[in-house]
Amino acid sequence: MRDYRVKTIDSLSRGLEVLRVLQDVRAASLHDLHLATGIPKPTLTRILHTAHQHGLVWQRMVDGAFLPSHTLQRRVEADGGEWLVEIASPVLGELSQRVQWPSIISVPRLDHMETLETNSSRTYFDGLPPRPHGFRVNMLGSASGRAYLAFCPEQELEAVLARLRLKKDPAYQLAQDDAAVRRMIESTRRRGYGVRAPDFGGDHDRPRSEADDGRESIAMPVLVDDRVVGCINLTWRREVLSLPTAVRRHLDDLRAAVRTVEERARAAGLGHG
Repeated sequence: MRDYRVKTIDSLSRGLEVLRVLQDVRAASLHDLHLATGIPKPTLTRILHTAHQHGLVWQRMVDGAFLPSHTLQRRVEADGGEWLVEIASPVLGELSQRVQWPSIISVPRLDHMETLETNSSRTYFDGLPPRPHGFRVNMLGSASGRAYLAFCPEQELEAVLARLRLKKDPAYQLAQDDAAVRRMIESTRRRGYGVRAPDFGGDHDRPRSEADDGRESIAMPVLVDDRVVGCINLTWRREVLSLPTAVRRHLDDLRAAVRTVEERARAAGLGHG
């Protein structure tokens, strides 16, 4: 570049430094950014707000971390789930305004589902503790895991089941019964959404008789180019709503949210990464 005899723009330099740090670390809290850059937090807040307004950064609801927008990336990194969460996060925020029970988005990770985002902090019924980012969800017992298994491609399903059959823990016992697995998959496909296994209480390894979070859930797959890129659930307290009542009241809202995420993901090219 030519040696222009002009002053640099300090505010722009600080903003670019923040974006560089975010690209390096992928996710950071306001305090993390303050430590990494030395920029005062009020100034950082203004930088991040401005960058967000221009679509350069976004903030995850589950832990408040800031992440670089996919517009700063060279290509879609679908396997990591960041694109999906960036697209789905505002949709979950909108869903929480219509349905006061929390939702979670999770993605498949070989033999379990991983929680990436939740709108729990924005729901009225905040007595349900949020699932943290990175929480491991049982594939065979959870509504999200069952929705994934029922709607993923057959070859992918067989590969996942083969991995699950190798595990000897009680949490994976269902994988040993191929007929039972097929019944679960067919019933989930007929409904169009997943429900929890009767003995699943939210814990990855222990049955409901040993660990019960008091919740019930339904979940639907996010499909892009016939591939399940993640699942969105709706969860509530069993003592407040029965499963049929929750489905009657809120399934359409959940379905609309999933369709919106799918449309935005396709528009962003998520299915082609």
